[in-house]
Amino acid sequence: MKIVSYGGGTNSTAMLIECVNRGIEVDLILFADTGGERPHTYQYVRMFSDWLVEKGFPAIQTVKNGGVHKNLEQECLTRKALPSLAYGFKTCSQKWKIRPQDQFLNRQPWAISQWEQGKKITKLIGFDADEPQRAKDYEDKKYTVKYPLIEWEMGREECTKTIEDAGLCLPGKSACFYCPSTKPTEVRQLKAIYPDLAQRAIDMENNADLSQLKGLGRNFAWSELLKNSEMFDDYSNTPELACGCYDG
Repeated sequence: MKIVSYGGGTNSTAMLIECVNRGIEVDLILFADTGGERPHTYQYVRMFSDWLVEKGFPAIQTVKNGGVHKNLEQECLTRKALPSLAYGFKTCSQKWKIRPQDQFLNRQPWAISQWEQGKKITKLIGFDADEPQRAKDYEDKKYTVKYPLIEWEMGREECTKTIEDAGLCLPGKSACFYCPSTKPTEVRQLKAIYPDLAQRAIDMENNADLSQLKGLGRNFAWSELLKNSEMFDDYSNTPELACGCYDG
C-alpha cells in the first residue's frame, strides 16, 4: 500500500502529478490540516483533489489532530506561547502534521490487516532534490518512507515545470500563516494579502510570554516589523530555521 502525505505546496503537488504521469498507483492521499493554512492553500487542495479524481486517483482526505485544542493557533493562545519552532523545536509538525495521519491510519481496518500480515505501508514524502538533507531514513514495523522527487532528481525548477506542463497553476507557499520560519518580506506580503491573518498572528505574539525571545521572528517581533514596514529594517542576521512541514 502506498500513501502520500500531501502538504498543499509545490513539492507534493509535483510528486503526485509525476505519479500520474509515470503510472505509479497511490492508495491514499492525506492532507493534515493544522487549521492555520492560508486560504489559497485550502482552495488549491480542493481543486487538485478534483483533478486527481479525474485521473483515476483517490480524492485527498483531510485529517486533523483530535486533541483538546481544535488547532495549533488555539493551543498557542491557550498556553500563551508561540509555535515550537520559535523556540528551536519542531514538535508542531510532529503533533499537527504527522500524528493526525498516523491516528487516521491506526483506525483503518485495511491498514490494521496489512500490519497483522507483517506488511508495511509505504509513505511517499515530497522533499525535492534541492533539499536532500531533509530526507531521513526511516523504517519501523508499520511504515517505510520514500522520497520520489529525490529519486527522480527533481528539484524546485523541475517541480514547477511538471505542474505547469499539467496545465495547473502553481499552489503558492504552503505553511501556517503564523509560522516562525516566515521571512520578513513574507510577513509583509501576508499583511498585504491577508491583513486579517496578519492581525491574528500579531494577537498570538502579543498574547505570548516573550521572556525567552522577541516575537514570532525569534529575534524580532512581527508587530514591530509591520509597524515600521515603510522603514528599512535589517534582519539579515535572522537565523534560518526550516519548518518541518514546509512544502514549497
